[in-house]
Order: sequence, then C-alpha cells, then structure tokens
Amino acid sequence: MLCCAVAAFLLGFYLIRRLRKKITEESDLSDGAGHSIDSLPLHLYNTVIQQLKQQKHELQVQSQAEQQRARTTENFSQIVLSNLSCGVLVFGSNGLVKTANPAAKSILGFASTTGMSAENIFRAAAVHSSGTTPAVFPDETPDAPVRLVDEIHTVLREGSKRRQIEADYECPAGEKRYLRMTISRVPAADGGLLGVACVINDLSELERIRQQRELHGEISAEMALQLRSSLTTISGFAQQLANNRDPELAKDLATDIAQEAAQLDRTIGGFLTAKDPANLAKGHAAK
Repeated sequence: MLCCAVAAFLLGFYLIRRLRKKITEESDLSDGAGHSIDSLPLHLYNTVIQQLKQQKHELQVQSQAEQQRARTTENFSQIVLSNLSCGVLVFGSNGLVKTANPAAKSILGFASTTGMSAENIFRAAAVHSSGTTPAVFPDETPDAPVRLVDEIHTVLREGSKRRQIEADYECPAGEKRYLRMTISRVPAADGGLLGVACVINDLSELERIRQQRELHGEISAEMALQLRSSLTTISGFAQQLANNRDPELAKDLATDIAQEAAQLDRTIGGFLTAKDPANLAKGHAAK
C-alpha cells in the first residue's frame, strides 16, 4: 500500500507538471499571436499615412506650380495690354466695364472706367456714316443717327459678329476726338457670351489732316478760278495800255495792273506758305 501511494503521488506530480507545461506553452503562443495581430494594422496605418503625406506634398507642389503659371500668364497679359498704343475696353455680360488698359483711359479721357456702363462712357457719341453700315433699331428711322452705345448693345445682347465703326466722341473735358472701334464678342468655353471687347484707335489727327486736305483742295480750286480771273484782268489792262496814247490813262492802267499783280502775289504766296488751310480759308473769305 505504501508503494502504491508513492506511485500514485509520483504519477499525479508528473501529470500536474505536464499539464502546467502545456498551459504555459499555450499562454506563450497566445501572447505571441496577440502581439503580431496588434502590430500588423499599425504598420499598415503608418504606411498609408506616409503615402497620403507624399500625395499631399505632390498636390501642393502641383498647385503652387499652377498658381505660378496663372500669375505669370496674368502678368504677361497685363504687360501686353499696358503697352498697347490702342485702347482695349472689355464689357462684361452685365454691360459694365471689367477691364480697360491705360491707352483706353487716355483716349476716352477717364481716370478709371471700371464698373461704368457704355452709356456713361460714350453718351451721345454718333456713328459716322462712312464707317460700317449701322443696324436699324425698332425705335429709329433709317435716317436717324446710330449711337455708338447701340452698336455695343447689339453685339452684347444679340451676340452678333464683329463690327468696325467710326464715331465722333467728346471727352468729359470737352475735347473732341474721332475714333475707330472694332467691337467683338468674347465667347465662353460652353459657347455662351462672356462679354464684349472694344479695340479703340484715336484717328483724330488723321481725320484733321484729311479735312485739311479736303479744304486745301477746295481752296486750290477756288484760287485757280481767281488766278484765271486775275490774269484775264491783267491781260485786259495790258491791251488797253498798249492801245492807249493818253499818259494819264496809261498811268492809271499801269497802277491797276500793279495792284492786281500784288494782290495775286499775296494770295498765291499765302496759299503756298500757309500751314493751316482753315485760317487761310477764313482770310480768303474775308477778302
């Protein structure tokens, strides 16, 4: 019985140690599996975070490059507009000025045109009949003068094609100018209408020269008649002088010839040296 008791004790001790060892191994295995499961999502999370940060950085660099290109393009456009000798005036779809370069402000006589309407800028400026054939509006007769404002509204509201016109314009300070304008629609990407662009050229000096040439031609024709008349008069006096034997009458005829020749010399000499035909025409009319 003692031997049996000892054997049972040893067997129980052996089984307890084996069971304890097995429980320890399972516990270690469970702890190892827990650590690997917890560490796997954290690693993936860090990888995703790094990728997102990289993508964010790339997007920021790309956005900065796009903004820089946009600023460069805008600055280039502003420089080009600022250095144009012709005026550029852009009306938005609401009929108000969105952009005007310095040349347009100088030609039109305004310090600033932003936010102004065509009516406020051009007022009663009328289109010249020598320009493009104007449109006839419902409230106008064919012989009624067409306003420059109406031409702009025709392109803006009806979306008509480009128009080239010439018009008399008076600055706010009262200075009169002769303008040639090209009015074009500004289309949107979807085919709509963003506004109207007006390219303005000041032809005041050319128009003044043209008018002077016309006046010069009229004066030339009139003076040609006067020259012919004076030569005929001098010829008549000379014939009378040649056939006359009276000293007193001969003296009077010679005086008349001299006066007519002097008058002719003053008229022709003044015409050839005159810088302003208008003043010459006034002086000639007074005579």
